[in-house]
Amino acid sequence: MPWQNNEDGKKKNPWGANGGSSGGDGPKTPWGGGNKPADFDDFIRRSQEKLRGLGSGSGGGGNRGGGGAPALPNLPWGLIAGGAILAVIAFTSAYQVGAGERAVITRFGQFSSVQGPGFHFKLPAPIDQVEKVKFEDIRTMDIGTGEGDAENLMLTGDQNIIDIAYSVRWRIKNAEQFVFELKEQEQTIQEVAESAMRAEIGRSSLNAAIGPQRAQIAEQVRERMQELLDSYRAGVMVQGVDIKQADPPAAVDEAFKDVSAAQQDAQQFMNQARAYAQQIRARATGEAAAFDAVYTQYRLAPEVTRKRMYLETMESVLSKVDKTVVEAGNVQTYLPLPEVRRRQQANATPPAEPARPGARP
Repeated sequence: MPWQNNEDGKKKNPWGANGGSSGGDGPKTPWGGGNKPADFDDFIRRSQEKLRGLGSGSGGGGNRGGGGAPALPNLPWGLIAGGAILAVIAFTSAYQVGAGERAVITRFGQFSSVQGPGFHFKLPAPIDQVEKVKFEDIRTMDIGTGEGDAENLMLTGDQNIIDIAYSVRWRIKNAEQFVFELKEQEQTIQEVAESAMRAEIGRSSLNAAIGPQRAQIAEQVRERMQELLDSYRAGVMVQGVDIKQADPPAAVDEAFKDVSAAQQDAQQFMNQARAYAQQIRARATGEAAAFDAVYTQYRLAPEVTRKRMYLETMESVLSKVDKTVVEAGNVQTYLPLPEVRRRQQANATPPAEPARPGARP
């Protein structure tokens, strides 16, 4: 900006009037000189006009005598804003629901509908909101299987303590109830499972809980869990409960194992005794049936049956004994055939082979 002279021939200060002369008796400042106050409001006003001129593409009032800043292009800001709004609406209005999922639609925070798998449209956000849940997945929750030596102790009906670990398998059966009726779904399911298990263990004895009634207890726990969750409108289906561990506390575990082994041995001996008794009973039943059959024949022909029974009995008694049968009144020369047979067998034994000459003994 060129300097201009006053009427008296002195140079004029561009920042203010009557200031900036070398002959002034006051300190020099950027806004004025001498002892007169600077026109600060006028300086701010001119600066604002200059900035507005740069934004509009003109040189502004303070850009005299020099090259101005390059003017910004005039863009269609209305079209750009409209396109951005349309893009946001399109992006938030379409959604995809995968296989095995359900989409819960809320309108201004209130439930609107449930959509299945596929491509769907809704009102743009924040009017409609979508929450997707895994509808068909079967989830497993392990309870009582903590890290380290942690125990899950429960009191049985006969005032004993048991360390139990089990798992719960469940899935969603109503997406609306699952999203809106429960605040913390998994924690609620776990607490319901623990409550149902403690109730069933409290009605069972220790031997039943660690022995043959484990499957029955697990089924009762599943039914009780389903009843409680249905009363809460939780929208959950309990698929099953599996008891993985049911043992006494670690301090007395060895003693209980010895007792269990003794009970198993006793049960094994009882099973063997029952099997032997069944064999004896079956044999006696067969002999009684045979006797009844013989008695029936004896009543029809007593003499013949008596003689046949006598001969069969003697045959069984004398079958392995050397015997000679002599009939009274008709003695004949006896030929000892068994003795002759034994001698023939003894003579048929080959003699030992003689030693060869020169062979070492």
